[in-house]
Amino acid sequence: MNLTRFISSKLSASTSKGFTSIIIKIAIASIALSLVIMIITTSMIRGFKNQITDKIFGFWGHIHITDTNINRTFETVPIDISRPYYQDLKNLENLDFQKPADILGVSIEDSYMLSSTTGGVSHVQSFTIVPGIINTKKEFEGVFVKGVGKDFDWERMSQYIVEGGQIENAETPSGSRGAVISRVIAQRMGVALGDKFNCDFIIDGKQIKRQFTISGIYNTGLSEYDKKFILVDQTKIQGVLGWGQNQVGGIELFVDNIDDISAISEYIYYDILPSNLYSQTIKEKFGDIFEWLELQNINETVILILMIVVCIINMITALLILILERSKMIGILKSLGMKNWGVRKIFIYFAGHIVLRGMIIGTVIGIVLCLLQQYFGLITLDEQNYYLAVAPIEINIWTILLLNIATAVITLLFLTIPTYIVTYITPVKALRFD
Repeated sequence: MNLTRFISSKLSASTSKGFTSIIIKIAIASIALSLVIMIITTSMIRGFKNQITDKIFGFWGHIHITDTNINRTFETVPIDISRPYYQDLKNLENLDFQKPADILGVSIEDSYMLSSTTGGVSHVQSFTIVPGIINTKKEFEGVFVKGVGKDFDWERMSQYIVEGGQIENAETPSGSRGAVISRVIAQRMGVALGDKFNCDFIIDGKQIKRQFTISGIYNTGLSEYDKKFILVDQTKIQGVLGWGQNQVGGIELFVDNIDDISAISEYIYYDILPSNLYSQTIKEKFGDIFEWLELQNINETVILILMIVVCIINMITALLILILERSKMIGILKSLGMKNWGVRKIFIYFAGHIVLRGMIIGTVIGIVLCLLQQYFGLITLDEQNYYLAVAPIEINIWTILLLNIATAVITLLFLTIPTYIVTYITPVKALRFD
């Protein structure tokens, strides 16, 4: 066995009692606690961002295609889905594209590299949104009525439906009378599953009334959507607007990999769509929400830095106390011919033992606490403020492994600094020290 490691192991065994033992236990506890907090923080923020993102994409899709005039007139402008581009969208698969070259995330100016998407378009569906006023005998509410067709992916939406089910497609020219409303709107209107309500539309200055029956109630937890949107058969909206069956307000696309949405959206806009149509990612359309989600990265970074600093301070304190306490041993080793670096390595190895024990304890506790939250939902949230009823957890083994490696490397690098005190301890002074 290497001499420095042998002495380090004996040193570790000899510090199981007394004041030094208390300091070492505090250092191990600080490492463990810091790692627990880091694991919970990264798992919770990752889960929070992914669940909110999935809710937004599940409700809106990944890419929207609408008429370019809709941004200028703010009126629903029909687009024709009987044209060839609609089928081209359905058949879109892997793409090759150019992107700015970068090194470690830093873009290189005027330099590009060839890349490929990992997938294409997985699903295409049409929609039409018009404003309306829903009313019962006692209440009325202004909403956006989203018409969805037979191609609507109810499987994605089903995770948010808390009562009833989807709109059943009626084999009639006028379409189904079913409607899926949010739990927020149902509570405001005082209606329940199976109840009927009227909806008034103002089209070209004329009032048009339609009656619907509540076939389902959904709850996404995203108050901006829940208090504004109801879903009905698109045929009904087309009838109100006087459109044909191939005329819709827009197209929603789902992609295989959300990391590809920008590349796919640009390709669709420049290479597939006619000049009167516009392609936009949901991240661009609802930029405020995604910017807010990205701000969570700052909170995560601050917490991780603070926890690393706590580890470093506690370990430096423990190591300094140990070095001062073992100054006589240092003097003897030096008098026997051991170099400064050899003595320093003894304490670095000893510090490594402490860090390793703390990391093992912290990792186990952190993962156990995350699993308890994941399966039992012990921590709840105010859904109106946080969009989620339960604090989300998403455990990523690679992230936990990276946290352990980073904690060990950074802490041990900083611990080389206090070991320099060894160089100032001379055998004569150390052996006289009592």
